[in-house]
Amino acid sequence: MAQDPIIEIDPELKGKIRLVAVTAGGLSIDAGENLWRVFQPFCSELASRHDGLSLGEVPGIQAARQFYRAIGVDPTRVRPSSEALLKRVLKGRELYRINSLVDTLNYCSLSFMLPVGLYDLERITGDTIRLRKGAAGESFEGIRKDRVNLEGRYALFDEEGPFGSPTADSERTSITCRTRCALTVIFAPSGIPPEELEEQARFTAAQIERFGGGNPHTRMGRTIG
Repeated sequence: MAQDPIIEIDPELKGKIRLVAVTAGGLSIDAGENLWRVFQPFCSELASRHDGLSLGEVPGIQAARQFYRAIGVDPTRVRPSSEALLKRVLKGRELYRINSLVDTLNYCSLSFMLPVGLYDLERITGDTIRLRKGAAGESFEGIRKDRVNLEGRYALFDEEGPFGSPTADSERTSITCRTRCALTVIFAPSGIPPEELEEQARFTAAQIERFGGGNPHTRMGRTIG
């Protein structure tokens, strides 16, 4: 398994956000049929439980919006990924099926209503990842998207450059069925206590091992921020 990277955040974000990482090695990723036997009923239950509510009225949804505001992004203009998933569920639309690991992390994101980043750990270079604001000209090739402009926006950077943000992931570190080691980053506002985030990380690790193609090599990192 690739070495767990050190994750650092911009000093300007200290006291405003928290991050927690989960790494998984020895992955064997497949189509994810076992997950969907649990995920589909969960989505149906979510839609039923929140029937008639607006997105903003759903319990837990405000935490992701608070995180976005903390990093200078208006969540009414750029929807948090967890909220975008929930919107599809509440409208009765099918979620996209990618593979067992990606779909498992979507399940986790919907379970605790926070944005989650997922990256191929073997495609990350160096031993330190930094969440910082992008400079002029910095961007990355998005998954199924044009280049994502990062000027003035926070993103994760390794030695090679940017590879993911709270709003988009890059093609360079995208998860495929060939991925053997992966890094998950949960993005949260500082109002969520570290012990609650650690419980969410334990839940994520358990679901990766159960559905995502993981094994006992799944590890949780410390909460940052």
